[in-house]
This record gives sequence, C-alpha cells and structure tokens, in this order.
Amino acid sequence: MFNSYSTKFHHSKALTSPYPGSRIERSQVPEDKVGWLTEWEDYNPVEYTAKSVLAGPSWADPQINDEGFSPKFNERDGEVERKSLNGLYVVENGRPRNPAGRTGLTGRGLLGRWGPNHAADPVVTRWKRDGSGNKVAHPVTGKNILQFVAIKRRDCGEWAIPGGMVDPGEKISATLKREFEEEALNSLQKSPEEKAKLEKQLHKLFSQEHFVVYRGYVDDPRNTDNAWMETEAVNYHDETGETMDNLPLEAGDDAGMVKWVDISEKLKLYASHSYFIKLVTEKLGAHWSEDPGSECHK
Repeated sequence: MFNSYSTKFHHSKALTSPYPGSRIERSQVPEDKVGWLTEWEDYNPVEYTAKSVLAGPSWADPQINDEGFSPKFNERDGEVERKSLNGLYVVENGRPRNPAGRTGLTGRGLLGRWGPNHAADPVVTRWKRDGSGNKVAHPVTGKNILQFVAIKRRDCGEWAIPGGMVDPGEKISATLKREFEEEALNSLQKSPEEKAKLEKQLHKLFSQEHFVVYRGYVDDPRNTDNAWMETEAVNYHDETGETMDNLPLEAGDDAGMVKWVDISEKLKLYASHSYFIKLVTEKLGAHWSEDPGSECHK
C-alpha cells in the first residue's frame, strides 16, 4: 500500500501557478505530457530557485555547478538522505529528475535539497466523545467520528497535519515527535521544566504501537522538475483519549492555530494530507463519507 499512491496519481498541486511565495508562472504541462516517457522536444520549463534558498541557509544545498559541491544522489550523502522512498530516480545533466513527471518548473523553488526533500507527518488521533465520555457516532453512517490534531499553516492558511522537514542525521521517529511538539504544543517557547513534563506525557503516545500510513512522493505545490517533497505519515492513535486530554494544544513555530478537527471527506487540507487522513479512517473503521460509494473507490 505504501507506494500505491504515487503509481496511480498524476500531478495536480505540483502544476499550479503562481509558484508559492512568488509571481512565477510555470510553463503549462498538458496532462498527457506529464510523464517523462512521453517525448516532448519543445518542453521549455521556467527556471526558478527562491532567494531564501540561494542565500545558502544550513537546510539548503548549493547550486549544482558550485565549486566543491558534488552530491551523491540516490544514496545517503553524509548526514543528508538523498535516497528516495520510491526507489531510484534519474539524474540528468547533474540534476535529479522528478519521478512523477514534468512540473513546468526547473531549479528548486522553495525547496532546499536537489532531489527528495524528506518530511514527516504525525497524524495524532482520538475518538470524538460527548460530555459523558461516550464515543460519538455519525448520524448517517453509524460509524464513530475520529478527530485529529490539525494546524492552520501560517504560509498559506490551509489546515494541515503538524509535520515538518527531517533534519540531517535525524531519525524519522524523532522528527515526528519533535514537529508535533513544536507545532501543536509550542515546545520551543516552553521552560525546560514544562518541556520535560510534555516529553513525559508524549512519550507514552509516541512509543506505543503505531501505523505507518504512507511513505513516498507527495504532490506538493512547491515541487519542481529537480526537487520534490517526500514524506512518511504515521498515525499515533490515543484510543482512550486519556493521554491527549492532559496535553494543552498551543500553536507554535509554523502554525497559526491548532485544534482537534472532526474527520470527514468534507475536510479540505494542505497538499496530500486528506488522502493520509482517509487511510487512517479506513484502518480504524471510522466515519469518512456519507456517500457509501466513496468508501469503495480509491
């Protein structure tokens, strides 16, 4: 199931203009010309890498032709993971090629790394309960309603899973926990004592059995022909609700707001997050859609 998503979908968000945070318009790519196997001699993508990336922050690679920069694509390159979760990718003229096809834009846009840019998305869930502590079922489907911790992104105003980028050398499990603490619990602004208390409570949730929802390429508006987002989305489910009841949600870092959100297909979320959330409802047998037909087709 992990990679089924990437083999059957085509770009949509990765073809949108203007490119996020800019006025740059992508070259238009017709649906039948997205795949690299389709020859297209006149393909003339726009080259764009944001100034924030070219400024050379610690999270970004240099330009491909910069002296002394010889990245090892398709392998672990020192502390930087350049392997893709979807297997080997093509490197053409020294530049990695987006495995999902053309995007109408070359360079890196807002992304720091050439090739895969790895993120982690913790999907923290609980059952919706009434004042007496009983699970709340949906009136139409009779299935219990699931809730997840959502943040409202400061950059685009969309609701999202509180995930983020994997730091060089960091284990995915550490990223999942760190990003949740930073974005949903505002841990960066907490005192060492408060932080230690949060850590203790969260340890119980993040060390229990969990479900890897998805690993692989993400259709993201920041993707280019040479740089793209990949993620590992992991569900941590608080079955009794006791662990998360005592954790005060507080937006931090990149988050504008944070709250528990009822899950249904009506949710409009950032990037591929709706798809990840849907997979969690299927795994836990929770409510997703009032239309019985939508449960069947993928």
